[in-house]
Amino acid sequence: MDSEDDDFLYDDEEELSDELDDDFLGDEIDSSEPAAKRPYDDDFQYDSLTPESIVSTMNKSIEDVNSVFQIPPSTARILLTHFKWDKEKLLERYFTGDQEKLFEEAHVVNPLTLRENSSHKLKRNVSARTKVPCDICLSPVTPESMAGLECGHMFCTLCWNEYLNTKILEENIGQQIFCPASSCGILVDENFVSSVLQDLSVKSKYFKLIADSFVQSHRLMRWCPAPDCTNAVKVSYNIAKTVECLCGFSFCFGCGEPTHEPVKCKWLRKWLKKCDDDSETSNWISANTKECPKCHVTIEKNGGCNHMVCRNASCKSDFCWVCLGPWESHGSSWYNCNRYDEKEAQAARDAQAKSRAKLERYLFYCNRYMNHLQSAKFERKLYEKIRLKMDSMQQHNMSWIEVQFLLKAVDVLCQCRNTLKYTYVFAFYLKRNNHSIIFEDNQRDLEMATEVLSEYLERDINSEDAQEIKQKVQDKYRYCEQRRQVLLDHVLEGYDKDFWDYHDP
Repeated sequence: MDSEDDDFLYDDEEELSDELDDDFLGDEIDSSEPAAKRPYDDDFQYDSLTPESIVSTMNKSIEDVNSVFQIPPSTARILLTHFKWDKEKLLERYFTGDQEKLFEEAHVVNPLTLRENSSHKLKRNVSARTKVPCDICLSPVTPESMAGLECGHMFCTLCWNEYLNTKILEENIGQQIFCPASSCGILVDENFVSSVLQDLSVKSKYFKLIADSFVQSHRLMRWCPAPDCTNAVKVSYNIAKTVECLCGFSFCFGCGEPTHEPVKCKWLRKWLKKCDDDSETSNWISANTKECPKCHVTIEKNGGCNHMVCRNASCKSDFCWVCLGPWESHGSSWYNCNRYDEKEAQAARDAQAKSRAKLERYLFYCNRYMNHLQSAKFERKLYEKIRLKMDSMQQHNMSWIEVQFLLKAVDVLCQCRNTLKYTYVFAFYLKRNNHSIIFEDNQRDLEMATEVLSEYLERDINSEDAQEIKQKVQDKYRYCEQRRQVLLDHVLEGYDKDFWDYHDP
């Protein structure tokens, strides 16, 4: 790589912006818009970053490291990526550890001890008219038509272009592009890609992938999961707390799921997996079917007759559905199907009852979870209805500002629905104790208040007295906010004081 290539695009944000296409930057993005910085509590803060802010943040980190190391920006970026953009950890390792091993682990050649690369040697020792074979296509080409990294492996520019195009366009790889030599593990950097690639659209895609890798590899950054949002969120330290993107979408930084207070990420992941897999189908089968006593195939009773015939072609056994004993023995005087034998029935009874109880418990919480999920979907449609009502109220001597309380009420209603939905996930894994009883009381109060607010917004806003409507709606949504906060504060107190006990069904 020529030394003049070290002055990469990251040194000038305007040049980088020119390289990036509209798919990355977005036509609607205002580049002058600063990142939104919102305090969460005394220690935890976060920034919501636009695509331009992402690039600026990456450039700032590279400049900070490069000012200490005095190495090419592209090499600094690869080192930072290796350490998940933890500058302090990189600096500590650089000054206290084996530098050569550090560069080797990061898959770059140490620029401080770099010997003259093979391309320079080739140009000095081989005549410009002399052709040498490319190690990929074996075609004879002049030295000027070959290129390579600091590792010294040289290939023709046509092969490089095909290789890079495949990695970038087909495999969507930017950061993890290695030298194509089979025994080499050196990473391709931005300077080399910029000098070799001719297609500007491929370059733009590459730079977008590099910027994306900055977010993906950064330990304190996460993409906003909202559909079609290109923003990211950067936090002051990694913790599972709710953050809000510039687009207005709130999500948990710990797991990337939509805001799920009061349940923790661990239990939410278990719940979502439980809802998605076939575990509850197995529970239903266990609670409502039996096994053939001979071949153990699962059988469901579909008629009133207790004489069962196994449909398994290799079995065809006859048995009694009630006791699972041989059917032919039921005519014998010694066989008592009607006599209850505690010892023989205990195991089957316990297993059946346990499966049924587990299924009933799961369905209890799942039905309420799904009910609030469905209600929340319906209530999002309230916004259009409420806007029409706001227009109507403005015709009754109320200003635009005065009718905004209706939108606030719908916002609170949706927040309460979301919280209630996840309280049932929390309760499903919660062991019963005195604190869980208090939690259920708070849950009940919030649920009742939410239903009253929901009913009022959907059915009861019909009075011509606009001021009376405003007072009633405000009283209701403020009470809902209060009960929601009481519930969340109690759960957070339980997390702090460790008085929640869990069980994993």
